[in-house]
Amino acid sequence: MGMVGGGRGAFIGAVHRMAAAIDGQIELVCGAFSSSPEKSKLSGADLYLPPDRCYGTFSEMFEKEAALPEGERMDFVSIVTPNHMHYPPAKEALEHGFHVVCDKPLSFSMEQARDLVVQVDESGLLFALTHNYTGYPMVKQAKAMIRNGKLGEIRRVMVEYPQGWLSTNLEESDNQQASWRTDPSKSGVAGAMGDIGTHAENLAEYITGLQIKELCADLNTFVPGRRLDDDGSILLRFDNGARGVLTASQVAAGEENNLRIRVYGTLGGFDWSQQEPNTLLVRWLDRPAELMRAGVGSMDPAAEAAMRIPAGHPEGYLEAFANIYKNVAYCIQARLAGEKPDPIYEDFPSVRDGLRGMQFIEKVVQSGKQGAAWVKL
Repeated sequence: MGMVGGGRGAFIGAVHRMAAAIDGQIELVCGAFSSSPEKSKLSGADLYLPPDRCYGTFSEMFEKEAALPEGERMDFVSIVTPNHMHYPPAKEALEHGFHVVCDKPLSFSMEQARDLVVQVDESGLLFALTHNYTGYPMVKQAKAMIRNGKLGEIRRVMVEYPQGWLSTNLEESDNQQASWRTDPSKSGVAGAMGDIGTHAENLAEYITGLQIKELCADLNTFVPGRRLDDDGSILLRFDNGARGVLTASQVAAGEENNLRIRVYGTLGGFDWSQQEPNTLLVRWLDRPAELMRAGVGSMDPAAEAAMRIPAGHPEGYLEAFANIYKNVAYCIQARLAGEKPDPIYEDFPSVRDGLRGMQFIEKVVQSGKQGAAWVKL
């Protein structure tokens, strides 16, 4: 693996590196860790990489790595930059023949997102988007239950993602994360909805297998002087006729990362929260509720493949993140061996899921500007 971004002082780069390393299938071999060539080389030294594999720019990295023999050069790149710098390295990586793992959202604009879809289709390369919450075993179990008809026809989807960390104007301090996430030149047209709302949207579509057809959005900016939304509520209509509500807020004082989804069908429903990720509460129409625990009893093969340790030993955020990297690694290994990968390992968010996320952001902002008008995706 090579990496773009994630140098000294960055948060998410370290998360990606830890997740990629968990299963022992991926080795970090090179990187362009910062827009500052000097900082990039110092960051590479922090990670004990050889100086000649610590590059000043990502363009230099792609060019020089592509010239190395197979088995020595990187096989894929992980892009962990702010939103406005997802597209340039992703585009160049694909042009140089490298598979891509990219942090979400896919890009800065819809135009960039559409171009990446075309490039991935034409190149045939793998492209994974790190909507990491899809990696939890009980999320995969919930998805399988819906796919197998256990809940009947889906009628109602309720998904929420409250945080409280931006309840004050933290961006006016030296907090790097708050600074770029509230800056439209780096984050894009949306704030909270682009940052965590897209996680909620992706989780709802991933679990249910449905797509949002129409939405009606009420966006808010509570902190004075903030340039992007920090709160919002959205009514959803899905392509099977189901209805839903999505809320995302970064000014819910006291909340941490309380992502939660409830889905109800004609036969029953379930409740999952990422702050208690190894538990799935299933409620039935005609019998008592059931508390399912990761690793206990019969589980779907995709859920079992996402677990590493016996039941009762907590697996969380890093392990869910790692499941995306593990699946990508096995798919790349299969390609290098001229084989077809096991379909279980092809289960990771794709460039098209990223396009859905960008469409969601665009339509949410459009609806909000039109006074919460209904708009079609």
